[in-house]
Amino acid sequence: MMLRGSLPLHSSEVECEAPHSTGRKGPAFSVPAGACDCHMHFFDAKAPFAPGPVLTHGDATVEHYRQLQRRLRIERCVLVQPSSYGRDNRVLLRGLQSLGNSARGVAVIDPSATQSELEVLRAAGVVGVRFNLVQAGATSEQMLEDVARLIRPFGWHIQLHAHPVDLLNITDRLTALPVPVVIDHFARINAEPAMSDRVKAVLLRMMGSGNVWMKMSAPYIASPDSKAYEDLDDFVRHLAGDRLDRLVWGTDWPHVTESSKPDDAVLINLLARWLSADEIRLVLVENAARLYCFAPASFNDR
Repeated sequence: MMLRGSLPLHSSEVECEAPHSTGRKGPAFSVPAGACDCHMHFFDAKAPFAPGPVLTHGDATVEHYRQLQRRLRIERCVLVQPSSYGRDNRVLLRGLQSLGNSARGVAVIDPSATQSELEVLRAAGVVGVRFNLVQAGATSEQMLEDVARLIRPFGWHIQLHAHPVDLLNITDRLTALPVPVVIDHFARINAEPAMSDRVKAVLLRMMGSGNVWMKMSAPYIASPDSKAYEDLDDFVRHLAGDRLDRLVWGTDWPHVTESSKPDDAVLINLLARWLSADEIRLVLVENAARLYCFAPASFNDR
C-alpha cells in the first residue's frame, strides 16, 4: 500500500541532483521501506521572515525536497519550523498540506497559543513544538513548562536545539517535563570540545529516563572541526548500545547554516558506518513511526 503523499521508490540506486545538496549518488546501502527524514525545513521567499532573524534562506520548496527524497529513497519526513519565521507557521502548514500523510510537523508556539490555534496545527499533522535556544528569538527556556502544559493533552513532544552549556543548565527541568523531549543535532556534542564528556554523560542519563530522544542530524553542527565526523563514531555506538530505541535521524535539509551545501548521500551513509541493517531499520522506520505518530503501514517491496 502506498501512503498518500509518498513517492514511488525503487531498490536500484538513484543518481540525480537535488537543490541545496551536492553530489548525485543515492545511499550506498539498502534504505528500508518507510524510512523517515526526521528533520528538514521549507523556505518561501514570498513569506516574511520574523524581525531580526539569525538565519535566512532562499526558496526551498516541496518540489525541491521531492528530488532529494527520490535520491535518498526516503518515503516519510518531518517538517520543522525554521527559526527564521518565528511563530508564523504558515509556510509549515502549506508544506504539510502538500506533503500529505507521509509527513508530520514540528511547529513553534509560545504560552499565548490558543486552543483553536493548536487544533489547527494538529489537524495539519503537527506532533511537536520546537525550542531553538541557539538561533534565539521566538522561544526561550522560561517558556518550557508553560508550553509543555499546553501541548500535553495533544500528546505532542518538545524538540530542543541548545548550546551545550544551556543543555547542562536545564537538564533537570527537561527530564521533569510532562511530555517527551527530543534533542536536536547530536546534542551539539563536539561543538564545545571541553564540554563533550559532560554533555555525553548527561545525555545518556536523560535518555535512560525513557522520556528523552536524540536526533542524529546536522553532524556539521555537532562536530564542526571534523572532516568525516569520525569523532562521532564512539558517541553514536555508545548511544546505540544503550538507547537505540530513542534515536532518530534527519538530513537538516536545506542545510541553512551551511554556505557550502553537504552531500546528503554522504550524511545518510554515516548510518551504515555506525549501525547494522537491523539497527538502521529501527532508527529510520520504527523509532520515527513511534515518535512522530505515523500509523503502521504495509509497503511494497522495492
